[in-house]
Amino acid sequence: MSGFKTFLSSIFIFFLVDCCLVGCDITDGNTEHLKREHSLTKPYQGVGNQWDFWGSTLVTSSYVRLTPDERSKQGSIWNTVPCYLKDWEMHVQFKVHGSGKKNLHGDGIALWYTKDRLHPGPVFSNNAHFHGLAVFIDTYSNDDSTDRSFPYISAMVNNGTVSYDHGKDGRSSELGGCSADIRNRDFDTYLAIRYSRGRLTVMVDVDDKNEWKECIDIGGVRLPTGYFFGASAATGDLSDNHDVISMKLYQLMVDHSPEEENLDWTKIEPSVSLFKSPKDNIDDPTGNFRGTPLTGWKVFLLLLCALLGIVVCAVVGAVVFQKRQERNKRFY
Repeated sequence: MSGFKTFLSSIFIFFLVDCCLVGCDITDGNTEHLKREHSLTKPYQGVGNQWDFWGSTLVTSSYVRLTPDERSKQGSIWNTVPCYLKDWEMHVQFKVHGSGKKNLHGDGIALWYTKDRLHPGPVFSNNAHFHGLAVFIDTYSNDDSTDRSFPYISAMVNNGTVSYDHGKDGRSSELGGCSADIRNRDFDTYLAIRYSRGRLTVMVDVDDKNEWKECIDIGGVRLPTGYFFGASAATGDLSDNHDVISMKLYQLMVDHSPEEENLDWTKIEPSVSLFKSPKDNIDDPTGNFRGTPLTGWKVFLLLLCALLGIVVCAVVGAVVFQKRQERNKRFY
């Protein structure tokens, strides 16, 4: 039985190492650096130089108001400096508030990382056939048949061939999403977008707990460098104040293979490798892809189950083997 004990010890050590690796993947202790040329902070001295604004956007010393609480307004603000970072994380502090009662307000804010900037259109005042990434903070449901709770946050990657379906709140093209109570809060509300190693993660801090809560996490995302960051908002028959307080971009210090380093990232086509098409997401009431790649915790649980299965089989095998040995001895 000494060999069996050694085997169990090896399993336990492997289990501890696996926990550490998974923990590192989740916490991601990479050094982060603020990139001021891509950041928007008070008192907004970069506006007019590193940032352009359009439409109803009003810049004050305390906030950038994309739209006032008035009907049929559109506004946006865009970074003038293209971003050539391969791995980054954008933190956005925002505020959506107004006099409208429940379900009588709209439409929301969109955050962009796209090839073109200052390209007005019908999607939260931006172009519907965009190239790049969009994260929508949608405060009004246009689809009467939906069972989702609004405000609703979703993400979309587009190469210009797909049009955002505003009438269905972009449900057919979204990569995932979550509901978030972000309107008329008495405290600060935040959203973070992380893109690293082909994985897109969207997190929110909207409960005044000073902690991030995961909203979207999906792998297989390919985004090029050289695109522009921006934010836009729109109102229709219903309205709200849509304010951006800050946008802070951090560089994530991540090592890439020599092949990745030599790749021309500006030529990458925006895309997502999924087990199923975004259009298959229409009938999923949660708004999340059931076939998305496994996250760190899911991999951990699968490995844990596999290890437990091995241990159980080993114990059963040892007991059976010992009983057979005892039975064989009785025959002699």
